Amino acid sequence: MTDRANILLWTDSTAAYLDAIKAAGLSDRVTVDTLSRKDKPSPDQLTRTEALMAAGVPAGLLPAMPKLRWAQSMTAGVEGWLSLPDLPPTLTLTCARGTHRESMPENIIGALFHVGKPYALAAENQKHGKWVHTVAQPLNGKTLGILGLGAIGQEVARLAAALGMRVIGTKRRPVPMANVSEVLPSDRTHEVLAQSDFLLLLLPATPETDNFINTERLGMMKPHAWLLNFGRGHLIKDDDLIAAVRAKKIAGAVLDVFRQEPLPADHPFWSTEGILVLPHIGGPHPQRNEIVARLFVENLGRFLRGESLKEVVDRESGY
Repeated sequence: MTDRANILLWTDSTAAYLDAIKAAGLSDRVTVDTLSRKDKPSPDQLTRTEALMAAGVPAGLLPAMPKLRWAQSMTAGVEGWLSLPDLPPTLTLTCARGTHRESMPENIIGALFHVGKPYALAAENQKHGKWVHTVAQPLNGKTLGILGLGAIGQEVARLAAALGMRVIGTKRRPVPMANVSEVLPSDRTHEVLAQSDFLLLLLPATPETDNFINTERLGMMKPHAWLLNFGRGHLIKDDDLIAAVRAKKIAGAVLDVFRQEPLPADHPFWSTEGILVLPHIGGPHPQRNEIVARLFVENLGRFLRGESLKEVVDRESGY
């Protein structure tokens, strides 16, 4: 390792990260290369880079970086990284877990209001000059089930509890937490399904969660319940959800993530009454680079001091 650690920022917007490095007083301890996503690292960059920040990398790249010891993913989901056939076993991989905390919970609460309140219907009726009296459904007193009580889920629980909702959910290692009436292990998911008026999916992408919401589990939900997916598209078996909504097995679904994005124009989600398609708006917001930069720079300081990093990915668990 040289006197200055060699860092590669492989992203199209680097200003927030460079500013954060400077503000943290680390500029004289690192040599920073910046690279847009459409470009590839040069042979020299591959040879000397010790720490990398990127949304993802293609297969074949990481083994060509002999000095690389740490990679910071710009996203919370790391399934793309973990699916690499040549991900070095000794490479420390960290993710951006928790960096959606400022925006995604608000968008989830917005989805609850969209389902329960008739504003969208009123806006449509206004286009035709129609006065149609509708009754808003209260969220107060309803049960919100959250599968995946991580940082985002806990913030949603706080906001939902303030609205008078009862919150229950699952966590891999259940511990009591504020604003959540019951925290259950994943093998008791069926209890959450049966009790929830709204079911929120925030599970990570792992082999165990692929097609997690299928006909069997949809059948455990209340007929008036709504499904909200702000986690990963592969959590849902698409055909099973479409069939359940069309058959009124559940009331409907609000979906922000999909197996293929953009969602193809001929996908049945678009035309199924009761399913709202959101164009993956849950997490992004204007200040997200600044928030990810705070995490990156904290980890950079730890990296330079030889300390343990934050948000290290557990490869066995998949997140």
